[in-house]
Amino acid sequence: MNPDSAQLTRQWRIIVAGISALILTVGVARFAYTPLLPLMRSEAGLSAFAAGGLATINYAGYIAGAVIASAISRIEAKFLIYRSGLVLAVLTTAGTGLTTNIYLWAALRFISGFASTSGMLLASGLILHWLIRHKQRPQLGPHFIGMGAGIALSGFCAALMATWLTWDQQWLCFSGIGLFFFFPAWHWMPKPGGPLTKKEAVFVVRPARKWMILLHASYFCAGFGYVVSATFLVAIVDRVPALMAFGNWVWVIVGLAAIPSSFLWDWLANRIGVVPALIGAYLLQIVSILLPALSGSISANIVGAAFYGGTFAGIVSLTLALVGRYFPQNPAKAMARLTLSYGVALIAAPALAGFLAKASGDYRSALLLAAGVMAAGTFLLSLLGRATAVSANAVPTYGMQTASGPRK
Repeated sequence: MNPDSAQLTRQWRIIVAGISALILTVGVARFAYTPLLPLMRSEAGLSAFAAGGLATINYAGYIAGAVIASAISRIEAKFLIYRSGLVLAVLTTAGTGLTTNIYLWAALRFISGFASTSGMLLASGLILHWLIRHKQRPQLGPHFIGMGAGIALSGFCAALMATWLTWDQQWLCFSGIGLFFFFPAWHWMPKPGGPLTKKEAVFVVRPARKWMILLHASYFCAGFGYVVSATFLVAIVDRVPALMAFGNWVWVIVGLAAIPSSFLWDWLANRIGVVPALIGAYLLQIVSILLPALSGSISANIVGAAFYGGTFAGIVSLTLALVGRYFPQNPAKAMARLTLSYGVALIAAPALAGFLAKASGDYRSALLLAAGVMAAGTFLLSLLGRATAVSANAVPTYGMQTASGPRK
């Protein structure tokens, strides 16, 4: 095997490792909760308010992981936490099916949220670090295939198991499914080779303060808009008479739409710029939120699910890659710090949505609030596009575009 072929093979193994990590830690350990939620409510007596609370606790675990990742500078330590998260994802998934104690559920959801940072943040940072070091285009579109694939897998498996397994048996089966992805995620993600040299990193210019504030604020709005649908989509669909009991299949549609979305948004960002592409994704996600809020028709819910799946992974991929390029020495740390603003929304929105659902008897008010927050995020992105990205005359290299437009 010639050196170019060997490096290409290694690169794809790393991408598969990252995809597997996302499927395990996000698709299984985190998102299996969404299609299993209606069954847990009917069979395990979980209330709507408690369901929102558990989702909030899960995201609290995620933000706790982001805080730890943002505080650690050594990339070797991040690699150890990455592997620990893989183990915790399998154990917490199995543990959720072994109890009906709400406090144990809360502890397990918190730990599984912590574990999800392994796929979302640490794997993303490790992959971006490797790509920059080996002079490859530093994009995360291929990695975030795992997000959509994990959602599709969780919905598909839950739909198949719904007629012959109880809620607790399904959690145990999901743990076994997670083991299948554990091994490539563990073995194919290489240990990082230490910090990048200045020659490898090419530049270390920090973004301007105003630019970073706008990015953090807009990403908070993205988190708020994303999490309401992520938590309650299956429950919302199950309230549509014609789609009752088909909520898991709508969740599969979300995942299938998300699989190619990161590629497509990367492609668009390379042509019009990252921020204009993000604005388009935000606007399309607003449509995805409003459709089920304003219409109870089958077509509105299915199209809304497809639009939602086709946007949220692209938003995460573009945003994390964007900030990671400006901090090439330690992209995972920069991503983790940015994720703290996203994580605040993840904590606040599910509990608020659960409260509004209990007060109003449906999810319409929560969806309208989420759409409004996303509209504010779109406005902030428009300001971001006009702001100066960096505090000196430097932009990412490797043929990358600037934040506001394609590289000339």
